[in-house]
Amino acid sequence: MAQQFSIITSTTLSLLDQFQATLASPTTATAEAIQPQTPAKDADADAAANALPLLSNSAAALKAQVTKLSLLAITAPFTHSAVNTVLRACNESVLPSLVTAALLVTPAGYTKAFHSEVLVLVKTVLVEFATMVKDVKGIAEKKDSAKKDDPKKKEEEISKTEKDAITVAVGRVWDACDMVSEVANKGVVGFVMRRVEQWRDLVKDAVQELEDWDPEEDDDFFDELMGEEKGAGSDDVSDEDDEDEEDIAALQEQKKSTLRFIKPIAQVYPAILTYRLKNAGSKPLASTAGISKLESLMLNLQNVPDQVDEVAGALYESNWAKAAVHLKKAKKNAAQAVNSVTSPWDATQSADGEEQPGDKFTTWSKTWLKVMDEVSKPIDAAANE
Repeated sequence: MAQQFSIITSTTLSLLDQFQATLASPTTATAEAIQPQTPAKDADADAAANALPLLSNSAAALKAQVTKLSLLAITAPFTHSAVNTVLRACNESVLPSLVTAALLVTPAGYTKAFHSEVLVLVKTVLVEFATMVKDVKGIAEKKDSAKKDDPKKKEEEISKTEKDAITVAVGRVWDACDMVSEVANKGVVGFVMRRVEQWRDLVKDAVQELEDWDPEEDDDFFDELMGEEKGAGSDDVSDEDDEDEEDIAALQEQKKSTLRFIKPIAQVYPAILTYRLKNAGSKPLASTAGISKLESLMLNLQNVPDQVDEVAGALYESNWAKAAVHLKKAKKNAAQAVNSVTSPWDATQSADGEEQPGDKFTTWSKTWLKVMDEVSKPIDAAANE
């Protein structure tokens, strides 16, 4: 029985290594090889459509098997046959299903970002499960060795250290499985919403930081640092003070222009969340055009926080020209994001090529573009200097 246990655990660890390598360079052909689909005409399409339910169910199944495995590992006597049954189920069904589901989540059908997220999460599951299997194998080998040395001696309970190691290992596998189930259950649109909310918060924090920034306080701070080098009552000091006041006034105006510019950009995030993602359902995934729109949306909204950070840094350095360049880039990204979803997901074109009338967001986007054109005037002037 111990020999069979050794074979099965080795098989499990070998499979886990192979599956991790497979996920490093995934293809749908590999998915079919791992777990062949039925020969029905639309089998590939059905498999792709069922990828997320399969992913969630497989993660839940592995979590259940891991729970059994942990109990068998920490409870005396160690029953090789029972552990073999659990690992065999993982090898023959649970793990292949999990990896197959991950491979079926292709960039073309689910967006590149979602595809990458799923691969990372599933690989984490495999790594954590491998760690647990090794811990269980170590416990079994220790008990087998003790029994071999003294066959008549009663099997002892495992040490607290070993029990803690199993508890930690199973907890990490559970967490990894829960993350896979969560992303699968929320789906692509839910995943995109979470990302958009994160980027929205970054922009919101940047706006707040700029609002709290007082150029005059920064100037006072530097005055204190340089105070010893200034001669009291000299004409030079008076001239420098005048220049400082002019610089501060210019920075205050630049700050005002920046906030007038960034605040409408910040409004793009909640507008898109409310009107294009919250109740979108599966509409964005119904066509390649919808998936392309999601790709463009994420790419552009992701870039805006980085540009806003660059703007803030440039302002703190009193480099208005540099700030203006990054503001224009932020506007470009935000405008491209808005334009990518101006029309509803299910909008169709008439026979003459014209799209059907839009909705509230379509109207809002037109107004937003006009506002941006207006607040861009001082920025454009600075960028062209």
